[in-house]
Amino acid sequence: MIEIKNLTKKFGDIIALDNVSFEVNDGEIVGFLGPNGAGKSTTMNILTGYLSSTLGSATVDGLDILEHPNEAKKMIGFLPEQPPLYLDMTVEEYLNFIYDLKDCKLDRKKHLEEICEVVKIKDVYGRLIRNLSKGYKQRIGIAQALVGNPKVIIFDEPTVGLDPKQIVEIRNLIRTLGKNHTVILSTHILPEVQSVCDRIVIIANGKIVANEKTENISSLMDGIGRLQAQICGDTESVLSAIRKVSGVRVAQFVGKREAGSSLYLIEGEAGVDIRKPLFAALSKENYALIGLESAGASLEDVFLSLVSSKDKEKKSKKSSD
Repeated sequence: MIEIKNLTKKFGDIIALDNVSFEVNDGEIVGFLGPNGAGKSTTMNILTGYLSSTLGSATVDGLDILEHPNEAKKMIGFLPEQPPLYLDMTVEEYLNFIYDLKDCKLDRKKHLEEICEVVKIKDVYGRLIRNLSKGYKQRIGIAQALVGNPKVIIFDEPTVGLDPKQIVEIRNLIRTLGKNHTVILSTHILPEVQSVCDRIVIIANGKIVANEKTENISSLMDGIGRLQAQICGDTESVLSAIRKVSGVRVAQFVGKREAGSSLYLIEGEAGVDIRKPLFAALSKENYALIGLESAGASLEDVFLSLVSSKDKEKKSKKSSD
């Protein structure tokens, strides 16, 4: 559905995007993740036709956004970080204005009613936008992106500034939209992509550093073995025994569990399988190991590791120049 190929964008001597390439399949929810200034918004602005690229291409359903801008844009609904709202309009006036602006051919009344039902704004349809909460304004921003029933929906930081309840509501809405649309979610909020997205693309310093399915993203942390262990025994004594095991790098108490046991998070050194020596050490001290499973690497671990590696690479390149 979406193909970004060898995309490069320069602002004078600054390279905002450096040969960026990735694809988004039909019906997929993809998280586009990176720290502030990584190139997320620049990529989204090129894909939606707000910016031109220096090199490379961005296509939607086979149509190049620069060569066929009108046709390609009709297939995209875009919610920028600041929703493009007219505060002196009512919700009804605004959505009708967007309908006309997009030259939508669908049945006006039925189409707008369906959108309001999906994003849950029917109860404020006749109210002035300026008098609504930030959560409702965000929903109205999503509603305008849905006018015309585009194949692709792009969200740029959709939950910034919302309270926890509103964040959960917007995430649930994005999941619902993913059933009938291809969705790109551009954000720097880690739980956002982990809870919503099928696949994660990570960008740092204008380069793609990861492109994996959400459930496989922890595999990028080569050599880090994280275990969750449920063990019976005095907490401090158990921690002491774990930390003496050869190959254990970190051991942390997580919380109390049933039957006098506690949960611990244990991290091994790179390339070391600590399961057998851990079991032996606990048995020797008569501490019952009643549960052991892989915890993998968290998305935060992966993100920080990849971004840090890219930062070091950039600094190394500058010093060698």
